Amino acid sequence: MSHLSLCTSKRNLLLGALLFLLSAAQPHPAEAAGVTIITHGFESDTSYPAWVTAMADAIPNYMQARFPGLDNTCSTYKLSIAAPNGDFSYSPPSRTNGSPPSVTASGEIIIELDWSAVSGDLFDGYASTYNVASFVSQVLMATNSFPELNGHPAIEFPIHLVGHSRGGSLMAQISYDLGTNGIWTDHLTTLDPYPLNNDGNDDFPAIVVDAPAQYTYSTVLFADNYWQDLGIGAFGGDPDGEPVDGAYVRQLENLSGGYWNVSSVDAPDHSNVHLWYHGTIDLDTPASDTAATITSAERTNWWVSDEEKGTNAGFEYSLIGGGNRMSTNEPVASGGYAIVDGYNQRWNFGAGDVANRTELPSNNMRWPNLIRFNVTSTNKVLAGNLIYTTLYFQYAGASNATLSIYFDTDHNPYNTNSTLVLQEEVPATGAGSVYSYSNLSLTTTNLPPGVYAIYGKISDGTHTRYLYAPESVEILSSPPLAVGIVEWNGAQLVIGLSGSSGQTLVLQSSPDLRNWLSLATNTLTSGSWTYTNDAPHNASQQFYRTLLLP
Repeated sequence: MSHLSLCTSKRNLLLGALLFLLSAAQPHPAEAAGVTIITHGFESDTSYPAWVTAMADAIPNYMQARFPGLDNTCSTYKLSIAAPNGDFSYSPPSRTNGSPPSVTASGEIIIELDWSAVSGDLFDGYASTYNVASFVSQVLMATNSFPELNGHPAIEFPIHLVGHSRGGSLMAQISYDLGTNGIWTDHLTTLDPYPLNNDGNDDFPAIVVDAPAQYTYSTVLFADNYWQDLGIGAFGGDPDGEPVDGAYVRQLENLSGGYWNVSSVDAPDHSNVHLWYHGTIDLDTPASDTAATITSAERTNWWVSDEEKGTNAGFEYSLIGGGNRMSTNEPVASGGYAIVDGYNQRWNFGAGDVANRTELPSNNMRWPNLIRFNVTSTNKVLAGNLIYTTLYFQYAGASNATLSIYFDTDHNPYNTNSTLVLQEEVPATGAGSVYSYSNLSLTTTNLPPGVYAIYGKISDGTHTRYLYAPESVEILSSPPLAVGIVEWNGAQLVIGLSGSSGQTLVLQSSPDLRNWLSLATNTLTSGSWTYTNDAPHNASQQFYRTLLLP
C-alpha cells in the first residue's frame, strides 16, 4: 500500500494546485558535463600557486554538496606550459585527481593551467598572453593532447574559463582564439583581471604587452567579472583589477582578512579576489586555499546579504552551480549590475537583444556548436509520451551538420549508457546567425522508467560538441499519485487527487500525523477526483494523505 501526504494550515494556507508526486526518484538539476579551466597570473619565481589546485579540488566536493547521493567523481588534469628558448611546449597532461573521463558519471573535466614557467618573464615579448593563449588554444583543440580522452579534444564539452590577474587576460584571449575557430565558450570568469601594458595599465619597465581583458566576445554565452580597486595600483605593488564590458560585474569593496593575514604576500587585496571566488566553491567555514583562510569574519564581511555568505554568488552561475543566469536581480544595489547583464544578448537566447558583446574580426566556424538546450515541458512524463525541448545552435561550415539527442542515465556522453532518440541533419547557419528549435519533441517510447539526463551532440563529421540540458526528466510507467488544494473558502477545503483510471484511493486526515481518519474511498474512473472537506474548527493545522489500495 502506498501513501502520499499533504499538510494544510489555517494560519498560512496555500491556495492553488500544489502537487506532491509519489515516484521512485525526483528529477534533479543536471550537473552538466563540462570542462572547467582554471589559471593564475604573474608568478615572479615561476612557482605554481597552490590555490589553483585547491580551487580545482573543491569542485567535486561542491558537486556532492549540491547533488547529494550522486557520483561527483571528476577528471582533473594539470596542463603545464613551458617555453625553452622562447618556443612553447607542453608535456601530456597528468591526471592529478579523480578517474579517467571514460568512466566518470559526472563527465566533468577540470584542467589546471600552469603557465608559471613563463608568466614571470616580463622582458621578452614571447611571454605575452596573446602568444600563450594562441598556443594553449591549439593544445585544447588538438585530438591527441590528452591521451586519456582517446582521441577527443578537450573542448567538446561546454567550456568554463576562470583566470586571475594576468590569467584573466589569458582566459579572455583564449575565448577570442577559440571563437575565431567557431568554438563557443559557455562561461568566462575574470578575477581581478590585470593585463600588462594594456587596458590603460602602464607597467614600465616590463615590455610585455598582454591581450585586453575588458571585452566579452560574441561567442561567449555568459561572463562574470569580480574585481577590486583597493590596492595601490603600481607595478610591483598590489594591482587593481578592472570591470569587463558585457559581463555581470561585481566590484568587491571589503576584502579585509584573508591574505592580509599572510605576511609573505605582497598583494593581499589582489589575491583576496581569487580567495573570494574560492569561497563560493568551498562553502565550509573555515575554508582554505592552502595559503589563506576564509573564516566567519570573511563570510560576514565579503559578501552582501543577497549572496548569502558566498553560497549564492560566483561559482553558483556555472553550469555545475545551476544558478539563474537570466536573473534580473542586482545583488549589490538597485541601479547596479544585474546577473543577466552577463548573458549573451548579441542574439536573443531569451535574455533580450542588445549590443553587449564585442564582435570577432573573423570566425572560420570550423566547429558546430550547441549553445543552449532546455526541457520546456513537464519533466515527468508517462512512457510513450513526448518531451518538448528548445535548442540553439550555430555552424558556418560548408555542409550540413548532424544533430543527435540522447537520453542518458548519468552525465557522461563518453561512456555507453545513453540511448539515441533523435537524429537529423541541421543546416549551416552562417557566422552571423544562430538557429533554434523552439518545440523540438523527443519520444520516450521503449525507454525504461527512470530518471534521465538529456544531451545533444552536433557534428560535422570531424568536429563535435556536446551539451546537456540542465533539467533532467523522469519517465513513469503509470501516472503518479498527487494530492493538492483546489479551493479554500475559510470553512471548506476542496482537495484534488489524481492517479490512473482503475486505481482505488483512500483519502485520510490527521491533526498530528499519528492518528488518521479515513474520509472517503474512491475507485478512479478518470485521472482525477475532488473531495470537499469541512476543516475542524479547533485545529490550527490538518494533514491529508492518500492511500493506494492494492
